[in-house]
Amino acid sequence: MGVPNPKVELANRLRLKSLDNQFRAEVSQGLNCSPFEAECVLEVVKEVFFPFLDEAAAKAPPGKITLVALAADEPAGKPLAECRKVTVCLTVHRGEADDRLLIRQGATTFRRARIADLCDEALSQDGLLTREDLAYRIFFVSPRTISRDLNWLRAQGKTVALRSTRHDIGPVLTHRTQIVRLALAGKTTSEICNILRHSPEAVANYLATFVRCAQLHEQKLEVGQIAFLLRRGPTLVRQYLELLEECRHDKNQAYHLEKLLSLGPARRGKKSAAVGRRDG
Repeated sequence: MGVPNPKVELANRLRLKSLDNQFRAEVSQGLNCSPFEAECVLEVVKEVFFPFLDEAAAKAPPGKITLVALAADEPAGKPLAECRKVTVCLTVHRGEADDRLLIRQGATTFRRARIADLCDEALSQDGLLTREDLAYRIFFVSPRTISRDLNWLRAQGKTVALRSTRHDIGPVLTHRTQIVRLALAGKTTSEICNILRHSPEAVANYLATFVRCAQLHEQKLEVGQIAFLLRRGPTLVRQYLELLEECRHDKNQAYHLEKLLSLGPARRGKKSAAVGRRDG
C-alpha cells in the first residue's frame, strides 16, 4: 500500500459531500440498485429535466448558501461514503449588521460571531457541519484557522454543534428524544429551548418529524418504510415508536401526544407555526 496523501483524502471527503453523490446514494438505497445504475439514473435526470429548470429558481436567497452536510443521526466512525447526507441552506451574511461587524472588527471577529449560529442552523435542518465544511465551503480559510476560532469560542464557554463535538458528548438521538419527551410532558417550545439550549427551529423540526412518524405508524407502515419516507435513520424511527408505546400507558403523555397530532400534517424542513403557538 502507498503512503496516504492527506490532500487526496481531503479531496475525496469533499467530493462525497456533493449533490450528485447524495442523489446516487438516495437512489441506490431507495431502489436497491447498483452504483452504476444509480449513475445512469442521475445522467437521465440531468438530460431530461435540467434544460427546463429555471436557473433563478435554483439560486439561494441573498446572504445564504446551500451545501451538502452529513445527516445528524449518523454515528461517529461510520465511513463517510456510507453516511446519509442532507442539503442545508445556511445564512452566512445577515445584511447590514454583518457589514458593520466586518468593517469595524474584521474577518476573524465575523467568523467567530457566525460559526456557532451556522452550526445550529445546519442542525435545525438535520445536518452537522465539520471543520472542513466551515473552512472550504463557507469561509474559505484553512482548517487551522477554523480550529483557532473553535478554541477561542470554547474558551468563551460557547458550545458549537459540530459533528465531532456532538458525537463526543453523546448521540444526537438522545437530544431528539429528549425534545419529544419534554413536549409529551407538556413543556412549551420556549421551555424546551431553555432547557436543552436548542433553537426554536430545531425543536419545531424534531417535533414535526416525530408527528409525521406517528402518522405513518398509524397507517401500519414498517420501520424501514417510515425511515425511507422521512429520510431518517431506522434507529431514530424505533426510538420514536418506543415513545409512542410509552404514551399508551401514561395519560398525561397521551393527552399531549393528541395535541401534537392535532397540529396537522408535518412537513420536513418546514417550521411548524402551530407548535410555536403553544408558547402563547
